[in-house]
Amino acid sequence: MKVFKDYYNNEVTLSFDDHPFSKKPKHVWVICRYDNKWLLTHHKDRGIEFPGGKVEEGETAEEAAVREVQEETGGHCETIDYIGQYYVDGKAGKIVKNVYYAEVKYLEKQSSYFETYGPVLLDKLPVHVASDAAFSFMMKDEVLPSSLEIIEELPFFR
Repeated sequence: MKVFKDYYNNEVTLSFDDHPFSKKPKHVWVICRYDNKWLLTHHKDRGIEFPGGKVEEGETAEEAAVREVQEETGGHCETIDYIGQYYVDGKAGKIVKNVYYAEVKYLEKQSSYFETYGPVLLDKLPVHVASDAAFSFMMKDEVLPSSLEIIEELPFFR
């Protein structure tokens, strides 16, 4: 388990164990690959980030993750795997978020990408993403690099 401060100085506890904070989290974040590239989205307010959002009434966190990838990027998941979970004790409240890794089979052009401008494909993630103003605050703490370490060790990671 790792404990650190996020971009807004909230305490974050990150674990790669099986749902250590909640079996039914209300938020998801999906680190995606498509065609050997990183698949992100450009949020209208926050900047470039991996897709994610809230779990809606009646859906599982995994279903929400698949839906968020499709809504925000037009991506259709071929595989999706639970990676970990983190807990934020923030000024605006407490949240639990599942982190997933998805391989996207294909991208479909959409008339709307909801609160985003749609897909962003990158061959590589910038080394200094934490200081790059184009990227969302969600990309600027220890969740991303720690999750990437786990993902890169997965047998199915390409």
